[in-house]
Amino acid sequence: MPKIIHAADFHLDSAFGGLPVEKARERRRESRELVDRLTDLVRTEGAEVVLLAGDLFDGQRVFPETLERLKAALAAMGCPVFIAPGNHDPYSPHSPYAAPDWPENVHIFRSEAMESMLLPDLDCVVHGAAFTSAERTASPLAGFSVPRDHRTHLLCLHGDVGKPASQYAPLSREQLSACGAHYAALGHVHQCSGVQRDGGTLWAYPGCPEGRGFDELGDKGVLVGIVDPEETQLHFVPLCRRRYWILEANVTDVSPQEALEAVLPESALHDICRVIFTGELDGPGLDLTALESACRDRCYALELRDHTRPARSLWDRAGEDTLRGLFLREMRSRYDAAPSEEARGELAQAVRFGLAALDERDFG
Repeated sequence: MPKIIHAADFHLDSAFGGLPVEKARERRRESRELVDRLTDLVRTEGAEVVLLAGDLFDGQRVFPETLERLKAALAAMGCPVFIAPGNHDPYSPHSPYAAPDWPENVHIFRSEAMESMLLPDLDCVVHGAAFTSAERTASPLAGFSVPRDHRTHLLCLHGDVGKPASQYAPLSREQLSACGAHYAALGHVHQCSGVQRDGGTLWAYPGCPEGRGFDELGDKGVLVGIVDPEETQLHFVPLCRRRYWILEANVTDVSPQEALEAVLPESALHDICRVIFTGELDGPGLDLTALESACRDRCYALELRDHTRPARSLWDRAGEDTLRGLFLREMRSRYDAAPSEEARGELAQAVRFGLAALDERDFG
């Protein structure tokens, strides 16, 4: 009945390209702290096995300080650690995983063929395989099954469940069911899946432990718990230092700054927020630069987008037999046919610019 920690998709040394240069550099430094927080969690939870299901690195080129910090953190865990390299960090003779000085408690799967490692003290077997290139179209579970014995059988794999045409080690739910493992610790999907069941096999993606963009929102972390042939109990533990948020601020009948301040979470000072302004806006459009400046100190990083729509009064003179009426009718037709909120926001802004020009006044 081993107690495990299951983590994946650290993507250490990511570029954090959506942030300003200094913030991106700081986030890369902070991401290295993940491994220390994981070590602290291993000790606090008394974990007996750590399963790292690939993409620990964002690419084959790794900063020396990142690699050394990871090795030191894994050694400090003091329990068996298994790594299944993924599509971003495949095993090769030139990869960081080929270095000779990994800690003795760390086992790295180095082949696309399934390998099995017995942990006699835990009466447990860990089975795993590696990516050896950036793509793998064959399933690592094809024809694989664990022996039917008294031991607990764990899988550690990077792969793509339910996508038979995937280039990233497709895994079918039928294969998971047929393999007979008690738990499959998977990596590749950056959103926590929760624990799923196919046949007698439980499996999960823990998601990435730290978000890197607005496609990786909210709490990020790892899975912790007991795996047993009779009963498996795993729970999600947040591990991230900062979170990404996408928030909506409705400006109808309220000032844009009030709408913005109302939606920022209490944790915004430490987090990265994208706020989308919605609702009806009369008169000049939003001054996003001024709004960002006014609330810059409320967030670690703040991005603003204008998806407001013109108030009805903006179109009031569309029926006039004038240049203004012709302009408004043409723009209203384009606005109604626009394919997205972003396109409608751009057209609304164009309407306000156009009306300002017709009135021979400055916009904004």
